[in-house]
Amino acid sequence: MLQEYFSALIQLLAGFGFAGMIIVLSVIFGRRAKLRKPTEVPYECGNVPEGDGAPAFFSIKFYMVAILFLVFDLEVVFLYPWALGFKDFVLGNAAAFGAMAAFIGVLVVAYLYAVGKGVITWHRNPKPRA
Repeated sequence: MLQEYFSALIQLLAGFGFAGMIIVLSVIFGRRAKLRKPTEVPYECGNVPEGDGAPAFFSIKFYMVAILFLVFDLEVVFLYPWALGFKDFVLGNAAAFGAMAAFIGVLVVAYLYAVGKGVITWHRNPKPRA
């Protein structure tokens, strides 16, 4: 019974061992920072801060496209196995076909909603909405 979990245990031990080894090596070989109060310098991943520290502003469109990419990219995770087994499993099973048709329907509605809201259009000066 336990033989089935042996490979998972080995992988878990290898992962923790690798993480521990990286931490130990960074302590041994890493450069030490100059002594100063941590509250005096903003944190920038261990690098010396450059510039005035003002954040760079991005349009919300970048974030919206990133979220849409994740949503529609994750659909491929569900659609790919379904497409591979379409002939064998789905054509003979009406419930599986109905479930996937509903899933694709929800994705189409989400896509049409995003297009309707203008998330996918890239105009420099968008027209104000009424």
